Amino acid sequence: MSKVGERLYNGLIKENPTFVLTLGMCPTLAVTTKAVNGLGMGLTTAAVLAMSNLIISLLRKVIPGRVRIPAFIVIIASFVTVIQLLLQAYLPSLNDALGVYIPLIVVNCIILGRAESYAYLNPPVSSLFDGIGMGLGFTAALTCIGAVRELISAGTVFDINVLPESYVPIRIFGLAPGAFFVLAALTALQNYAKNKAKQRGRNVSVFMSGCSEDCMNCSETGCSKSFYDSEAGSRNQQ
Repeated sequence: MSKVGERLYNGLIKENPTFVLTLGMCPTLAVTTKAVNGLGMGLTTAAVLAMSNLIISLLRKVIPGRVRIPAFIVIIASFVTVIQLLLQAYLPSLNDALGVYIPLIVVNCIILGRAESYAYLNPPVSSLFDGIGMGLGFTAALTCIGAVRELISAGTVFDINVLPESYVPIRIFGLAPGAFFVLAALTALQNYAKNKAKQRGRNVSVFMSGCSEDCMNCSETGCSKSFYDSEAGSRNQQ
């Protein structure tokens, strides 16, 4: 698999921010009352994630290690401001629906995490596609959760009637508890599928995530653990 394909696959499947890493839970649970809201939030975050990864990677040799987090936040906040102004101008209804969660993208742990663990350590092209992959994975997860919640709570998906008029909506799925129910159910379904495949003897390592701490044989070039180890080593040498 090429480096670009690996980065896209990693974000969509192997290290999906929502279903595997369980990052960015605040917007995941808050804005997914409808599929369109989940899609809008996901694409907004994906755009910020991809562009901030690219710029941070381009400036990685210029940004001092001691001030890298403030520098990351300034870069991310700049892109969030641009995205918010564009939404206010061209998609005001979506901007109103997402509300305060657009400015909060600045401190989204997915974006800061990828900036710290990958973009700051890797070249621009792979960092760009890492951001795109993680962003698409986040978008897919939010859209899926929003579609399920909207279907159960209103009988529609993307405001299109799917269930018959005789269907009685379960309104709680449009409220805060419904977000927890749906997220837990979809995550459990994913883990159930993985376990079944493993029991049948299939190789599910390509779907698994997590650090084995076997740094010598690890192919992950954007490992934050090795970054901190190397940083600690350089301080000890000084």
